[in-house]
Amino acid sequence: MKEKLSKTEAKKEIKDFFENIKNKTPKEIKKIKKLAMKYSIKLEDLRKKFCKKCYSPDLKVKSIKNKIKTVECKKCENVMRWKIR
Repeated sequence: MKEKLSKTEAKKEIKDFFENIKNKTPKEIKKIKKLAMKYSIKLEDLRKKFCKKCYSPDLKVKSIKNKIKTVECKKCENVMRWKIR
């Protein structure tokens, strides 16, 4: 049985996970996202490091126009658009 983490331990685990996200599988990314949801931890800018559809970390910037960044997933070709602050 797994031991229960405190919220600060969960935050640390999420932070450590995202430092080396390029070597992670979609299954691992999905697990860490569920961990964040369980402890009500906002991923904020970390959510932009993986595809929201297939959880793949392979993203490609297509364009930046009018303060909007367009990013495409290399695997599922899903297009995501984010405002640049």
